[in-house]
Amino acid sequence: MSQWSHRLRGVNRKMGIQMIISLSFTAVAVAGMFFIGMSLFLRFSAAAGELTADSGQRVLAQVNLNLDSYLRRMMRLSDTVYYGLIKNTDLEGEELNTGLDLLYEENLDRVVSIAVFDTSGDLVAGAPLNTLKEGCTPAAQSWFTAAQERIENFHFSVPHVQNLFEAQEASYHWVVSLSRQVELTKDGTTTDGVLLVDMSFDGIEQICKDVSLANGGYVYLIDSSGEIIYHPRQQLIYAGLSQENNRVAATYSDGAISEVFQDVTRQVTVKTVGYTGWKLVAVSPNGWETSGSQLLFFGISLLLFSAFLLAFVNSRLSAHISEPVRALEQAVKQLEAGAEEVSFDVGGSYEVKHLGHSIESMVSTMRHLMDDIIQQEDAKRRSELDVLQSQINPHFLYNTLDSVIWMTENGRTDEAVVMVSALARFFRISLSRGSSIIPLSDELEHARNYLTIQNMRYKNKFTSTIRQEPGTEGLYVLKLIVQPILENAIYYGVASADGDGEIDVHAFRKGKDLYIDVRDNGLGMPQEMVDQLLDEHRPAVTTKGSGIGLRNVHRRIQLTFGLDYGLEITSELDEGTTVRIHLPALDEGAAAPYRGEVTS
Repeated sequence: MSQWSHRLRGVNRKMGIQMIISLSFTAVAVAGMFFIGMSLFLRFSAAAGELTADSGQRVLAQVNLNLDSYLRRMMRLSDTVYYGLIKNTDLEGEELNTGLDLLYEENLDRVVSIAVFDTSGDLVAGAPLNTLKEGCTPAAQSWFTAAQERIENFHFSVPHVQNLFEAQEASYHWVVSLSRQVELTKDGTTTDGVLLVDMSFDGIEQICKDVSLANGGYVYLIDSSGEIIYHPRQQLIYAGLSQENNRVAATYSDGAISEVFQDVTRQVTVKTVGYTGWKLVAVSPNGWETSGSQLLFFGISLLLFSAFLLAFVNSRLSAHISEPVRALEQAVKQLEAGAEEVSFDVGGSYEVKHLGHSIESMVSTMRHLMDDIIQQEDAKRRSELDVLQSQINPHFLYNTLDSVIWMTENGRTDEAVVMVSALARFFRISLSRGSSIIPLSDELEHARNYLTIQNMRYKNKFTSTIRQEPGTEGLYVLKLIVQPILENAIYYGVASADGDGEIDVHAFRKGKDLYIDVRDNGLGMPQEMVDQLLDEHRPAVTTKGSGIGLRNVHRRIQLTFGLDYGLEITSELDEGTTVRIHLPALDEGAAAPYRGEVTS
């Protein structure tokens, strides 16, 4: 045994995964089919009789429950008519038809008619029909006499065609009649009568018809004398083309009985229906376990079980192989979704493990490369911002100092002090301790100092206003974005225009955006020139002033906040120009990352 075991292990190590799976499938399928098939065959053989009897009893119990529920509803309807309507009605001055109509409408799916007769058989009230057929004598019918004989009890008839009333159309209804003795009140005097409820036979037929027993079995219903109430071959029996052992079955007690009828041994199960004396009879032929249909059923069951077993084993083996691959796929999806820490240790076969380690190594290399690229781009962007912001031409400083010297030489020291003070504040805000993001109030103060200096230089050739709407307090903006626009408004707008110039700076907020409008009433410009001002591909034009220009400010804003922000220019000849600065509305917390970016 040890030698054979060693040889098998050696062969197993040499076999590929396909051969292992094939042999495993074959061994498991054959073993499962053999052992389960033998167990089922022995079990079926031993339990055939028990299953037949138990099946019949369970079926009859369910049918009896449904039939009992149906009859109880009819009995409750009878009680409602009697105790709720007849008992409370004096026939001398009242009638029963209205109440019977209402009760019929509520139960028309189960009831064909409701009628009340006096002790002589005359019709007192009926619903939905209240006209007896000519020559009809209810007092002579079995349901009438049985109700009078069984006082305080119900009587259920066998199925028959409803033949009491004149129908409005030529229709015949198979019914089962429930009748009982009642007391009628007329002018305070009590007399006997009979209440008749014709139940639709379809309800009872449907309850029994839906029952199915194995191996061609069936259920039928008889009364206490053996008269057939329902049988699946009822029409054939009435026509004499088929027979049933119903008279003998009426003598059986409740339980399972084996009988021989027409040389056929069969299992009969009997169940008595309460209140009526009716009996439910279930008939199942014996020997079903050896019949051809049952053998076919056994074979199909065995085949299905084998297929299930194969599917189960295949599922487990496939899961064992595919789960590591699926886990590796999920890890890659997490990586694509932006997850930082993703584990590629998914187990599985050697090939899957090696693939996971290779992907992990590749991801690590890609992340290092991406970090290097991000650092390079960040350094490039900061360098570009620094270059743009450092393009301040000292020409403005020279002109301002010349103006200060001229004022001083001409004894206008007060004006010189004002200009020097404004110049000092102007450069203090320009420096802003190295930060490129400053409060909006500081940026507007910087613009105000610039306008003060220029207004003195141009000898009050223009007036200016700076407005800050409520809601903009505490907001932060990019530094040195208003002053270059004011410079263009002075040099190209109001300085060259006839008459008094006006410059208006207006800061306001809309939702999550901040806007700063710089408007002048200067010469204006044509639309084609407006379209070229912010065009980065247009050749640069050397102009006097700071040298930053509109494109410089527009570029700095987009480099910092993105392409959704920047400058918008509208102008009309001889009307003036408006430059709108569009920025995100940043409070101190939201501005912190931008401020830290510059100082990092």
